[in-house]
Amino acid sequence: MKGGKNSFGGWRNERPSAGLGGPAVPAGTGRAGSWQAEAFQSGLMASGGMLLILAISLLLMVFLALLLSKTPAKTLYYFFLGPLQNRYYFGNMLNSAIPLIFGGLGVSIAMKSNNFNLGGEGQIYSGAFVTTIAALALAPLGFAGAALALMAGTVFSGAVAGFSGLCKAKWNTSELITSFLVSNTLMLIVNYLVTGPFLDGTSNLQSTGKVPENFRLPQILLPSNLSAALLIAIAAVILVQVFLFRTRVGYEIRITGGNELFARYGGISTKRITVLAMFLSGAFYGMAGGLAVYGTYYSTVKEFSSGMGWNGLAVALIARFRPLAVIPAAIFFAWIGSGARIAMQNSDVTFEIASIVQGTVFFLVTSQVLRNLFKKRKGF
Repeated sequence: MKGGKNSFGGWRNERPSAGLGGPAVPAGTGRAGSWQAEAFQSGLMASGGMLLILAISLLLMVFLALLLSKTPAKTLYYFFLGPLQNRYYFGNMLNSAIPLIFGGLGVSIAMKSNNFNLGGEGQIYSGAFVTTIAALALAPLGFAGAALALMAGTVFSGAVAGFSGLCKAKWNTSELITSFLVSNTLMLIVNYLVTGPFLDGTSNLQSTGKVPENFRLPQILLPSNLSAALLIAIAAVILVQVFLFRTRVGYEIRITGGNELFARYGGISTKRITVLAMFLSGAFYGMAGGLAVYGTYYSTVKEFSSGMGWNGLAVALIARFRPLAVIPAAIFFAWIGSGARIAMQNSDVTFEIASIVQGTVFFLVTSQVLRNLFKKRKGF
């Protein structure tokens, strides 16, 4: 039976693409199994394109070293191999990848439902602040207090992102704009609270008071700052993978992202999915902030999360919104930053060289993903 148009303008007898969150494919077109083969081939082409983008970015680093450094060989050595030299550098590199993993997961869940969460910066920052204040208040409860405080920060950031999803579901406002605006507002509010009512006068930093020592995560790979938050991040990746591809709600999120009309035709409440996906996206950002407090900073330092939200978005783009690919993508991005920092300490380049390389990755990957999204929507 050939797929025809239904009354909603969608296809009858559609099947979701085998690609992650890809568009629905009309049944009855081509030979049996051809849509699976096309999806597999498309995935291979996308992976090849991503590898090419990463290669271009690394070649740019080589070019910049040759252009800007008087000792390019030394600069490149410390950039590429510096993070692997010892436990301290390697552990700190992995530690900087932890919030990127959570951010990448948050963005990926939102994008799987065809929603954009651009509020990562404010959601990490506010989640960290709420976790810190709750931890100080719940200090007598020990481990239970630590868990409740982390949950409070996670739920708060989830509610912030969920608000943007709710506005989209009820009034069809752009979640991209609302999440970005609310995030910027939150950052200003938290800045005021950190440097005002909750400022720790005994610290040399502009920060809140420190969380109790029994709330802090165990350190691994000393003397680096790497904490057990890395294990939590790995567990989160596995849980998100299972959630998206082994549960009914995860299936509904992917179907909604692939073809919203088809999802409605199949009886899925796409408005509920929009709110839920945005909530989960913000929750992962909030958890990133809370674990950064428990594992690295032990307090909310003013604007400590600067750049984490955008870098988490870049990680998700590199991973093409696949949970299992978020880990290597986050490590790659953290490696660029760590390598540039070590090269700055041992040669004559500045840290801004990392921003150039990371910005190039972000630009090229974003261009590819947006092109695919526009092509997909045009095909509908």
